Amino acid sequence: MRDRQIKWLLTISILLLSFLTVFIFFKIHYIWNPLFLMVKAILVPFFISGFITYLLHPIIEKLHRTGVPRSLSILIIYFLFFGLIGYGFYRGIPLLITQLRDLSENFPEISLIYTEWINSIHAQTDNWPDGIHDKIDGMLQQTEEWLVLTIEKVMNGIKNLVDYVLLLAIIPFLVFYMLKDYEQLKRAAWYLTPRKLRKPAIKFLRDIDDSLGDYIRGQLLVCFIIGTIAFLSLWFFNVKYPLILGLVIGTTNIIPYFGPIIGAVPALIIAATMSSKTIIVVIIIILSLQFLEGNILGPLIVGRSLHMHPIVIMLALLAGGEIGGVLGMMVAVPVVVVLRVMVVHLVQMRRNH
Repeated sequence: MRDRQIKWLLTISILLLSFLTVFIFFKIHYIWNPLFLMVKAILVPFFISGFITYLLHPIIEKLHRTGVPRSLSILIIYFLFFGLIGYGFYRGIPLLITQLRDLSENFPEISLIYTEWINSIHAQTDNWPDGIHDKIDGMLQQTEEWLVLTIEKVMNGIKNLVDYVLLLAIIPFLVFYMLKDYEQLKRAAWYLTPRKLRKPAIKFLRDIDDSLGDYIRGQLLVCFIIGTIAFLSLWFFNVKYPLILGLVIGTTNIIPYFGPIIGAVPALIIAATMSSKTIIVVIIIILSLQFLEGNILGPLIVGRSLHMHPIVIMLALLAGGEIGGVLGMMVAVPVVVVLRVMVVHLVQMRRNH
């Protein structure tokens, strides 16, 4: 009994010292912040390049298995990927800057429409219980703050794009060499991993890849297709800011269930500043895109690779939204998948021991 008390006391002491160390670490951030910025500038290109390599490698392997030499497969996929991205930046950035500038100039008019919507919802829910009413008000306020903050961030990001030219220029070279030396990198990671952790680590990473890899690649492809179709449809019907709205619709589409609603709100607000006919057109476009994604693109490209119950996914989305807003909802499902695999492996390791 005494040994158990000493063990618990030691555990609590270690936890308290750990929290104290973390607290002091963040208090003296002015000392390590320059080092952190330097390490960040070095590691960010590697993480981005590693993620792109992870996305492209299976495609290259599939092309190689059809009989195309591996070197040629790398070159084909590499130039297609970065060629499309480069062309998109070349043609899209000037148009995006023009639309963002126009949006910022006309923002008071859009804000007025948005305020009228909020007042209408507020009046319709005035007789509801205070808790529900306050929750709706909080959600609307958070949405408004997110819209304003997102526009500011995008504008500042484009203005500061010149500062990241070197970073963007390094990534294609890193991706090329990572794809070219993929097996050597795997072998290096194998030797750097402690011997007793090698087999569990390989099984853990393989299970994560099996659970998440196809989902991420498929979902990104679906989002790209949906965003492109949304942009072309809005542009064809002369809806204002089609590129911005297409980007929003495509990006938020990565969020299951709630993504289409979040992506539709800005498009409907913009349409409301134009005409009733435009609102109907935008609603038809949004519903058509969701039918296309839910019945054709989703099952065909993404499939049911997650093997998670919809209730679990919705709870993950709610938790992600509470913690990190829209960005938290975007990463909630992959995080839950990784945690699920991690828990399964920890339980297996505990049973084995």
